[in-house]
Amino acid sequence: MPSPEIDLLRKRTYQRRRVRQQRLREWRQRLAFWCGALLVGLIALAFAWLADQAFVLFKQITSRAAWLPWIITPAGFALLAWVTERWFRDARGSGIPQVIAALEHPVHSFRRKVLALPIAAAKMLLTVGALLVGASVGREGPTVHVGAAVMYAFGRRLGLHGRRTVAGLILAGGAAGIAAAFNTPLAGVVFAIEELSHTFEQRFNGLVLTAVVIGGMVTLGLLGPYTYFGELGAHLAWGWGWSAVPICGVLGGVVGGGYVRLVLPTKHGWLGRMFALRSRFPVRFAAGCGVVLALLGLLSGNHVFGTGYAETRAILDGDPLTGSDFIVWKFLANVVSYLAGIPGGLFSPSLAVGAAFAPWLTPWLPGVSAAIGAQLGMGAYLAGVTRSPLTAAVITLELSHSPDLAIPLLATALIASGVSGWISPVSLYHALAAQVLERVRPVNDKN
Repeated sequence: MPSPEIDLLRKRTYQRRRVRQQRLREWRQRLAFWCGALLVGLIALAFAWLADQAFVLFKQITSRAAWLPWIITPAGFALLAWVTERWFRDARGSGIPQVIAALEHPVHSFRRKVLALPIAAAKMLLTVGALLVGASVGREGPTVHVGAAVMYAFGRRLGLHGRRTVAGLILAGGAAGIAAAFNTPLAGVVFAIEELSHTFEQRFNGLVLTAVVIGGMVTLGLLGPYTYFGELGAHLAWGWGWSAVPICGVLGGVVGGGYVRLVLPTKHGWLGRMFALRSRFPVRFAAGCGVVLALLGLLSGNHVFGTGYAETRAILDGDPLTGSDFIVWKFLANVVSYLAGIPGGLFSPSLAVGAAFAPWLTPWLPGVSAAIGAQLGMGAYLAGVTRSPLTAAVITLELSHSPDLAIPLLATALIASGVSGWISPVSLYHALAAQVLERVRPVNDKN
């Protein structure tokens, strides 16, 4: 029979072993978050460069003849839809709904499917391909998907399997993707809280925050302290100029809510018949969307293709490249590109639509410059589309470096989000995430 001294020695040895194992798990967890975030930042930069080069190449090719978009865009849309439907169905759309679905459905087989590294790689390449053929899409949503997939895979390779830890990895990867894509670390944090998790206490911790900071630091370290749309430093003086806040808020909510109603799949009315046609003939439908986009390009002077960065920057600088009708053509281009069912995000194109509010409103609003009107429009329309007012306001502030517009932007985004909710009661990303989950529930029911 063992003596009490031997039992005590065994107990202490067991406790020391448990402490060492716990410390090892903690360091593996830190390593996954830190190194994974660094990798996400580097990938986001490479993705941004490839996307920019792809669109530059499209502009160079189509500048040679006005009829080239009528060939390149429909054929490109058809090819992208065929590849996506045949091999990479989980790479469709912006990617944010897939990340939300992975957070809400903590089943390893499902997460391994939607966050697989081949899906992430396909997401990047197909989004680059979409910009190469002129699609009105952005890369920020796909960067969220890629970031979440990279962090998830990295953590699994290090042996991290705890439900809370894995959810934190996915959350941190998506947020770090936003931070690195726009060089907006604060927006990455807010995006993680407001859009991906919806709860601060349960799913957010210091490691997630650190990952977001590291992702942003990669961009800062390699590209320097740049601001996406330049340092505008706009200021809205007290007085009649504040009338722009409710006007932009209502307009952003109406137009943003209308966008959601048009792109969110339904089974009712003419939209239901259109989505049924897309489900039955996805490649032909995508080609038809490409034809419509080429037509919109002709009507707009070829200004609706791509993210809309140049057009947005010109409006913010007070020297627009487009006429007042740009908002109509760009809005329709965004709708058509999303309906095509090809990979691509909506953040940058939405900012372009929001900025296009300025040429309409500023002539009627004393004390409101083009830069102020554009920024309020950007925040309002993005909040109307995403129903995430805090993220929309913060990302607009960081993109243009206008801290004095914080209160007007927050107010505008809140109004827009509320108005959008009246038009479309469901949030776009979460409605799409629910549809992603619906596709796996019948399988789960059979099991």
